[in-house]
Amino acid sequence: MEWDWEFVWQIMPTLLEGFKITILATILGAAVAMVAGLGLAIARRSPVAVISRAVGFVSEFIRGTPLLVQLYFIFYVLPDIGIRLSPLTAGVIGIGIHYATYTAEVYRAGIENVSRGQWEAAKATNLTTRQAWIHVILPQAIPPMIPALANYFIAMFKETPLLSAITVLELMNQAKSIANSNYRYIEPMTLVGVFFLVISLVSVVGLRWLEERYARMDD
Repeated sequence: MEWDWEFVWQIMPTLLEGFKITILATILGAAVAMVAGLGLAIARRSPVAVISRAVGFVSEFIRGTPLLVQLYFIFYVLPDIGIRLSPLTAGVIGIGIHYATYTAEVYRAGIENVSRGQWEAAKATNLTTRQAWIHVILPQAIPPMIPALANYFIAMFKETPLLSAITVLELMNQAKSIANSNYRYIEPMTLVGVFFLVISLVSVVGLRWLEERYARMDD
């Protein structure tokens, strides 16, 4: 089968529409993962054993089951109990919660690296627990975590083709639809690979820059 440039330009607008959905799902999923991950990390540090153990069990369960199964459960099973979500919403929640369990470990490690003296200093200045978290602990804990969090952002971007399983019209789903309709697979599937490769390379360059920046800050 020969490469058809005319067909490439014909399908490019559709693929770009799918690419926009892929980027949107990644950004929204990352936002869910960052916020929920921080909540999980703080909950894991709760002095109430029931809370910390329950959060730990849920996190391990989510990490131990495939993301695809979780997406199917959210989109196809939850409607049986009256919870109906749009494909994109279900995808964002699924991928966000899945990666929240991983970012939670990054947050937890960063928080534990903040010296005990910082907690004591915050207490000595009569800061509330909430103020200590916002003004003392998190500003010191989060910056060194950024490269690790960026790694998960890249991984999340590469996982977005799974959203096609729940009918999200992202890049892979659009490419499959084009291929199946025209019985041509080489152009749409190659272009999908190129899109993912370019964004991944750009993200890796940005990640390396972040790592070098924080390495210089540590020096």
